[in-house]
Amino acid sequence: MTLSAVLFDCDGVIVDSERPMMQLLHQDMLSFGLEVDFEEMVTMNLGGAVPQFAPRLREMGADVPQDWVETFYKRLYAILEVETPLIPDIELALKAIQSAGLDMAIGSNGRHEKMEITLGHHPDIRAYFGDRIYSGQALGRLKPDPELYLHMADDLGVAPETCVVIEDSPTGARAAKRAGMRCFGYEAHGEGAVLAAEGAEVFTDMRDLPGLLGLN
Repeated sequence: MTLSAVLFDCDGVIVDSERPMMQLLHQDMLSFGLEVDFEEMVTMNLGGAVPQFAPRLREMGADVPQDWVETFYKRLYAILEVETPLIPDIELALKAIQSAGLDMAIGSNGRHEKMEITLGHHPDIRAYFGDRIYSGQALGRLKPDPELYLHMADDLGVAPETCVVIEDSPTGARAAKRAGMRCFGYEAHGEGAVLAAEGAEVFTDMRDLPGLLGLN
């Protein structure tokens, strides 16, 4: 396979921001009277966007305020603005990809504002991507819809089948599969079997990514 571009999810792949969001969501679910195990809740919502959570909570019987999405984002941003760690060894992988002359881009279901907050803690990492940061919410097409990844490939001027996607959620892996792109699933949440079921090739250490991409 000819490799032209590596397309990264953001949360849980570049920056370690999934857990703070899931913890905040779990707190809200408990406050709404929804007694859900944390790990089950993560499996249910990993890879989703905040606007997708509200109707899901209402279906479960929660009385979710109409302004909940915006207030959730404000509280989440306040947490992420304090600190958002990098995924271990992600810079090593990015350096190898850049050295190989491959295009790189980020595609997330999250808002641009959220990505600028989390990536803003790490300007050297942010610089690898320039203006190649894409939001499914801005596009109006959220994963598992493949349109975000297809749009990214088109914008980069490369064929979808020459792209590899790096994901950590089954939702994102499904989007990659539907886009006709090979997917490597970063296993950090106990989701390895679910990622594999969506066609992702599972790995657990970012130091292994250059080799998986055939760059060593």
